[in-house]
Amino acid sequence: MLSRTASSLYWLGRYIERADFIARLVEATIRLDVLSARPAGEAAWQSALTVTDTEEAFKATGASLTREAVSRFLTSDSSHPGSIVRCLDMARMNARAVRTALTRESWSAINGAWLVFDKRVSRGDPDRTLALVDAVKAETRGFEGALHRMLRNQTTLFIRLGQATERVDDTARLLDVKYHLLLPEGEQVGGTVDRDQWTTILQTVSAVTAYRWLYNDGLVPANVIDLLLARSELPRSVAGAIEEVTEVLTQLARRTGTNGEADRMARSRHARAAKTRSSDVILSGLHQHLQALIAENDQLHAAIARQFKFH
Repeated sequence: MLSRTASSLYWLGRYIERADFIARLVEATIRLDVLSARPAGEAAWQSALTVTDTEEAFKATGASLTREAVSRFLTSDSSHPGSIVRCLDMARMNARAVRTALTRESWSAINGAWLVFDKRVSRGDPDRTLALVDAVKAETRGFEGALHRMLRNQTTLFIRLGQATERVDDTARLLDVKYHLLLPEGEQVGGTVDRDQWTTILQTVSAVTAYRWLYNDGLVPANVIDLLLARSELPRSVAGAIEEVTEVLTQLARRTGTNGEADRMARSRHARAAKTRSSDVILSGLHQHLQALIAENDQLHAAIARQFKFH
């Protein structure tokens, strides 16, 4: 496979995963702000900008920190790379570059997600925005289904590698922001707002049911952290995504004969993640641990690019 083809497939996976995550984040933030017993207001939308690393870009627009402005900014504003529409535009561009490697169903799902924004524009209204992100989620789920029905070759492996690499970053950022920034001043840990926020975190990564299956003592923040950080049986957890990155790189090494820096880094990270206990991480500093994870994920991404000659 040509290096530029591998790069396009990898970035296709990353951008599709990022678009799906932002859609889930916007949906969860709206529910937290509008449907909670005590709406979170600006704090919720500030956290959404922080998770997506778009605070400076939003500030540059001069808009007020409101539900309408931020939800529109994160969904349909094409002026910055952190919106759903820009992610889907980049995913579609990469998909077009490798069109012959994709099935009709996978291309249709990517194109369908992109076309969602030709038909609808988010104006910040909660109902319309929820309908918009639901449509995006439906198309990205369609892509996931099509991907699992594709031939299991280098094409699907590079897409999965991009998705899993992106997932490590997304979930780590989500946990880090909630733990440090989201609870409004004066609100009690364990209070109504805190419980709503932790539930929203679970909803963002589709883990509400998984949490109920694995933990029997109600909603406990330490358990949510444990689930999203250390339980590899949850695909969207940090541990689960780290495991998938390692597995995919191993399969690529068998198929391509390329085994190098990225494989060594991934195996080392996986070995450390398998020994990680969330209780120890909380005691020693969750923020520091997550920031180190994010930095390490960036380093692994760079190693993948070098190993497969993306540039």
